[in-house]
Amino acid sequence: MKLKIVQAGDPVLREQSRPLTRKEISSPSTQLLIEMMRTTMREAPGVGLAAPQIGKSIQLAVIEDRAEYLNRLSADALAEYQRAAIPFHVIINPKLTILDKSPATFFEGCLSVEGYQAIVDRALKVRVECLNERCEEVTINAHGWHARILQHEIDHLNGKLYIDRMKTRTLTTTENMLRFWNRQTIQEVLAELGCDQKS
Repeated sequence: MKLKIVQAGDPVLREQSRPLTRKEISSPSTQLLIEMMRTTMREAPGVGLAAPQIGKSIQLAVIEDRAEYLNRLSADALAEYQRAAIPFHVIINPKLTILDKSPATFFEGCLSVEGYQAIVDRALKVRVECLNERCEEVTINAHGWHARILQHEIDHLNGKLYIDRMKTRTLTTTENMLRFWNRQTIQEVLAELGCDQKS
């Protein structure tokens, strides 16, 4: 069953989500919710989906970057993004630690800001300590695109959207990003739009 993805402006996207207890995680209702979130993320399609995006203010997100999503990218682009296939996994009650503050600067979109993208700085390397869907303690050390996805989804759990972090002059429809900016480097886009490090 596919769930409805709420869009920017819905108050649930601005709430601080509450942690889940181990009893709640193990419950049939949460296990079913995880499966429905996986289906919804894949059908969107997306690489991550946080519970607030389907109207639930709880600290739960699902992540997966499928190999088929990478087929349309060149080897050079995959290397630049530091992007590789990521198996499906669940993060619950995550604690994020930045391991490398070096900025990775790329266009980013969101299923809850449908039809738009903007350039966002994210940390290059992170560690996430969390529980998985089996209530097991997990530590995820991630870099590149995986680190970006984790930061994006954990932002959702803290009531933030990528538009809070974006370089505002780069906000574009996805259609126009593909039309005007897709063949340029990020530095070329920033220079053409007259962006400095804070805009």
